[in-house]
Amino acid sequence: MERRWADVLLTAAAPTAWGTTYLVTSELLPPGHPIWSGALRALPAGLLLLALTRRLPHGRWWWRSAALGALNIGAFFPLLFLAAYRLPGGTAAVLGAVQPLMVAGLTMLVLRERPRALAAAVVAPLGVTLVVLRPDAGLDPVGVTAGLAGAAAMAAGLVLTRRWGRPDGVGTLTVTGWQLTAGGLMVVPLALLAEGWPPAPDLPALAGYAWLTLAGTALAYAVWFRGAARLPVTQVSLLGALSPLTAAVLGWVVLDQSFTGLQLAGFALAVGATALGQRPSRDDGRLRPAAPRRLRLSRAGAGAARSPRTAGPTRWTRAAPRSAGPGTIQVDGHPEAARGTRRAAT
Repeated sequence: MERRWADVLLTAAAPTAWGTTYLVTSELLPPGHPIWSGALRALPAGLLLLALTRRLPHGRWWWRSAALGALNIGAFFPLLFLAAYRLPGGTAAVLGAVQPLMVAGLTMLVLRERPRALAAAVVAPLGVTLVVLRPDAGLDPVGVTAGLAGAAAMAAGLVLTRRWGRPDGVGTLTVTGWQLTAGGLMVVPLALLAEGWPPAPDLPALAGYAWLTLAGTALAYAVWFRGAARLPVTQVSLLGALSPLTAAVLGWVVLDQSFTGLQLAGFALAVGATALGQRPSRDDGRLRPAAPRRLRLSRAGAGAARSPRTAGPTRWTRAAPRSAGPGTIQVDGHPEAARGTRRAAT
């Protein structure tokens, strides 16, 4: 249990780091180049991880890395910035907060699993809405479409990350480097087409890019993908609510912004739902029957099949299987008499 909560807290560090993006972008980076900001976050981080791990994809992991890089980076970043340009910041954050509901649907369709924490997946976005949405927020159709498409891309990337896992003997930093490099290479042409050449950075911009590249991208995505491999994906996506909440807290602490009573209530609602959504389900840790195994009958056991002895019931096991004696076969890892075994196995 303690290890599971350690995984939750480590995974939560990723959206917390992403929540610093707004402050760093508005205070340190050159204005008017949001797509380049995304490209200069992803590509250097990916190349850095490739240099550290010194391993390239092989076989089907070339196209899998490209697909995951497109969903998590290459498509997500441009759609995110398009939504941010066309919509007020609060509206864009609310659209991103619906990602847990998308993950829940994809969990049923792709993973064939029952999603967990559905109530929290509804309540947490509601809390985020109360914190960041302004009464005068407008709804631009292009911006809304981009925001929902970006959330869907990230949700699909999270679910496929869980489904495909990673190759044997390959660590999380390695596959993270593959995705960031592939996604960054996809964003660079879009940045050139939409914004031209990037501006020369000054010293504050270099500090901002360094923070976003190292903490906000390389490390953040590594712990995010690690959590996606260890925790239920719906619960992982719930942690994404910490990103706009972190941005709101930093705006209050650093930029001298203020909270209304309704925003404080929404903040408490979002944090409470996110925390309650991380609780393990009732089935976690419950003893389950051993998976059925194919029955193998030895020659010595063939003659014993006519024995009048009957086999006992299927057993709940965790111990290593015992060796079978003559005239017996293996049922769920235990030696049983041959006669009646089919009835016991069912």
